[in-house]
Amino acid sequence: MPELPYAAVDLGASSGRVMTARVAPGTLTLTQAHRFPNRPVRTGNALRWDVLALYAGVLDGLRAAGPVRSVGIDSWAVDHGLLDADGQLLGNPYHYRDTRTEHIAEQVWAKIPASELYAATGIQYAPFNTLYQLAAARDTSQLRAAERLLLIPDLLAFWLTGRAGTELTNASTTQLIDPGTRDWARTVAARAGIDLGLFPPLRRPGDPAGELLPHVLEETGLTGPVPVTTVASHDTASAVVAVPAATPRFAYICTGTWSLAGLELDAPVRTEESRAANFTNELGIDGTVRYLRNIMGLWLLQECQRDWREPDVTALLDAAARVAPLRSVVDAGHRDFLAPGGMPARIAAACRASGQPEPRTRAEITRCILDSLALAHRGAVTDAARLADREVDAVHIVGGGARNALLCQLTADACGLPVVAGPAEAAALGNALVQARADGVVGDLPSMRRLVGATQPSTRYEPRGDRAAWTAAHARVTDS
Repeated sequence: MPELPYAAVDLGASSGRVMTARVAPGTLTLTQAHRFPNRPVRTGNALRWDVLALYAGVLDGLRAAGPVRSVGIDSWAVDHGLLDADGQLLGNPYHYRDTRTEHIAEQVWAKIPASELYAATGIQYAPFNTLYQLAAARDTSQLRAAERLLLIPDLLAFWLTGRAGTELTNASTTQLIDPGTRDWARTVAARAGIDLGLFPPLRRPGDPAGELLPHVLEETGLTGPVPVTTVASHDTASAVVAVPAATPRFAYICTGTWSLAGLELDAPVRTEESRAANFTNELGIDGTVRYLRNIMGLWLLQECQRDWREPDVTALLDAAARVAPLRSVVDAGHRDFLAPGGMPARIAAACRASGQPEPRTRAEITRCILDSLALAHRGAVTDAARLADREVDAVHIVGGGARNALLCQLTADACGLPVVAGPAEAAALGNALVQARADGVVGDLPSMRRLVGATQPSTRYEPRGDRAAWTAAHARVTDS
């Protein structure tokens, strides 16, 4: 049935989508079958994902997609569900922005110094890494009752197929994988008191993950057998598959709620200098390493829009384009911006504390966010190239931010490099391409990227203006 499309389930922090992709030599088309919101829910003091609503959205999407060749699932990283001995979910999964992991890292570092932890796993410090989530749950009845831990894409695949596995690119974000061996960091887990037996066996992108169960076929109206294929289930890993780079000398920025900015390498960089710069070594397909820095991304603007009750981002961007550039900037990677709520006031306060003019209007705050993101992109690309000893000729922006022309131009200006923007649905495309490769339809990673470049629209932005202004703005952020 090679004429049937592939179903790419792509779950983001604010919405999920089921896309259908038709893949053939010289052909790659993507169609949205269903889109649905992803609304976290606060219960008491806990912030959780409504994972049952997400699963219902996936079923609705597969029903809307119609007959498909196979199904693949990608999502955000680190979060997980705990299952009991009967395979039943022990409560809705925690959201990575939940505050229960604050100050947990210090407890872990008392057992494994931060420098040793980085040397073993190559993963940057982030309070929400799965390692710290499990440390925070250590004395809870829920964890004591758990027999199985499934990362979010693996949990949904388990419900679809009844078969459990742990996909490698997503597992690498847990801070429990050795990026050199591409296997569990067993010594780290033992010293941290984490039972790796909670995790089912590792799977690699392209591995079979089972077939849709009979009741799922009935629910979706599909006719079996419908295989589920393991893809690069961390959405950033899938998005990097679909970067249409022609040479290895590229940097990428996967933009959306987060900006993930860095390089694709053949081996991890686990130096102390790399740790101090807060770079992470996450795994990609075909033995690659995603060497990158996490930046808050368009979350800053999304939170401001929520505070302002302003859904029209186009009007905000048009107004921001008329504001004087680099008037005020903030550190877009700072943990002070991690939690939801009150974002305009927090940005204004950060500018005030650093002695910069306080942005007061919506246009000024929006421009501050975009200038700050471009500045953070510049820092990540420059630092990654230096730490990895890699030359960079161009920056590829993929994901939702590829549609933001002002952000793309500012990133080109800040980096002093051409920016190629697109595709916007890179994660879904990478998801589908890995399914197609498992099916024998496409070839290696360079050939997949050539297919993306030949079939998906992109926009090129050349750098303009004086980079000295960006250097001065960077000094304002680092000196504050």
